[in-house]
Amino acid sequence: MEPTVKRITLKRFRSIPFEQIDFDNPTIFVGRNGSGKSNLVSVFTFLAEAMAAPLQAVFDKAGGISSVRNRSSGKSYPPNLGLRIEFGRLNGKAIRAHYAFEIRALPNHGFEVLHEQCRVGSEFWFDRNRSKFASNVSGLKPLLDPASLALPLVGGEEKFSPVLRTLGTMRVYSIEPGKLRDMQEPDSGTSLKRDGSNVTSVLQEIQRHSEDDFHRIWETLESIVPNTKRVQVKKHGNRLSLVFTQQWGEKKRLLFEGFNMSDGTLRAIGLLAAVFQRPAPTLLAVEEPEATIHPGALESVLELLRHASRHMQVVITTHSPDLLDAKWIADRHLRIVEWSEGATRVSPVSEATRKALQGHLMGAGDLLRSNALEPAPVPLFDDQLKLKQTDLFEPLG
Repeated sequence: MEPTVKRITLKRFRSIPFEQIDFDNPTIFVGRNGSGKSNLVSVFTFLAEAMAAPLQAVFDKAGGISSVRNRSSGKSYPPNLGLRIEFGRLNGKAIRAHYAFEIRALPNHGFEVLHEQCRVGSEFWFDRNRSKFASNVSGLKPLLDPASLALPLVGGEEKFSPVLRTLGTMRVYSIEPGKLRDMQEPDSGTSLKRDGSNVTSVLQEIQRHSEDDFHRIWETLESIVPNTKRVQVKKHGNRLSLVFTQQWGEKKRLLFEGFNMSDGTLRAIGLLAAVFQRPAPTLLAVEEPEATIHPGALESVLELLRHASRHMQVVITTHSPDLLDAKWIADRHLRIVEWSEGATRVSPVSEATRKALQGHLMGAGDLLRSNALEPAPVPLFDDQLKLKQTDLFEPLG
């Protein structure tokens, strides 16, 4: 599927002073530990939470605006936090659209929204400049608070609801096996939590929605964890746990509860629940899916995520050459993440790397093993110039 998100422009977001990142589907961010991969994909969590909760609560959850805003800015230009996201698809249809905002930090952990803008197609738009709001959609007169975004207020209007819904259903996952071992409190099961701590409820919801999808989970799980034929949810009073069936031969079968299973098995079922959850996310970002997974099973894990990219956008972070061994991975899927001079840098691959991949001289995994998976050169002009020249907004009306 063509990417929902085509490009993101970030200004002073976490460890990123400035980046303009183009996306494919799937997109794989490759970088060492500490390079800023988690900071990069956290933008999707930030956007999703900002669509559903007050902006103050979103910043507080992240440790305050000072933890979200990059503070390496020089004195010659304002250290405002800004973001622009450009869409290629909305509601499953190809459409040109964008959403952008800029936020200024104030003393005592305060902040204000300076500018906010949304355009859908060539027809509908709104532009908010501090307390002034303008739109070509009649009847929109939101009561604006300086510390609140306008899109969550006007997203009920059908012209802008696809943007609100797309941003609000982006999901980032870093599955924690320990959370899957524990008995879990039941919930609606309509959205898997970031760490997988409600996987039992999500599996129940998948089964209610589609027995076929539930059986696909079993089949895929066995390809990752041999002899594991199925997973089911067991009730313990008002709590839920996982039960796995391992079988070999015709009649040799054992049942294991989640607390007896390996980290790799539990992480695998968490990833499966993330992919098959209903409703499906518009964008699914998975951090280091190779963690605790046997190298021999990584092909199945990556194929699972490739399958998911057929009906949602998929973003992956990794530092594993084994994960990158898949022959279908092309230069267009890869972005190199580096930590340089106190900042996170994101680049497409170099021309030499591109030629090696396109000519099938080496695969991405082999290039990473030999330290030859190289980023494209950094442009000659510096970040301060880019920050001044690249505007998040555009003329409307």
